[in-house]
Amino acid sequence: MNKLIVSLLLTVGISGIAHAAGDATAGQAKAAVCGACHGPDGNSMAPNFPKLAGQGERYLNKQLHDIKSGKRTVLEMTGLLTNLSDQDLADIAAYFSSQKGSVGAADPKVVARGEALFRGGDLTKNMPACTGCHSPNGAGNAAAGFPHLGGQHAQYVAKQLTDFRKEEGGRTNDGDTKIMQTIAKKMSDEEIAAVSSYIQGLH
Repeated sequence: MNKLIVSLLLTVGISGIAHAAGDATAGQAKAAVCGACHGPDGNSMAPNFPKLAGQGERYLNKQLHDIKSGKRTVLEMTGLLTNLSDQDLADIAAYFSSQKGSVGAADPKVVARGEALFRGGDLTKNMPACTGCHSPNGAGNAAAGFPHLGGQHAQYVAKQLTDFRKEEGGRTNDGDTKIMQTIAKKMSDEEIAAVSSYIQGLH
């Protein structure tokens, strides 16, 4: 089952839309406004805003395009990308991808449960391990466009999983296979909290 899911995701990722090549140097100036929420180097200090530093360039580029087009709703970013070109978005993605991400700490009370879910999934629920797409150390798969998770704020990760789990008005830009929606719907609040905390300290 896990191999089938990973195979489908790789196919979707590899056949995705190609975007312009990004210029990290040009992206630094273009990303100045992003620093208010995400930090000048992409290491957000606010747990509700994601860390972008070290994130895969392909993933970042896709999310920026999805937010700009309305395919992904992020209220705090409404209108911020409207006047940016594909090249601008590519440059911003390249800049943040080139930065070094910071790492937080996991809650010791739930780290064992979070690690078990991240590394082994839950066979009783037919829920695959996160490592299949996001790698054992949380580095993701940049070439396939699967995001880097290690060190990401637990609060932000938990919100994304909760949004993927929603039947209506949730997050839906995880591709035609809807893998994250499928997985999140199998997770309890306790499981989401545990795996999110584990991810925050993963490096």
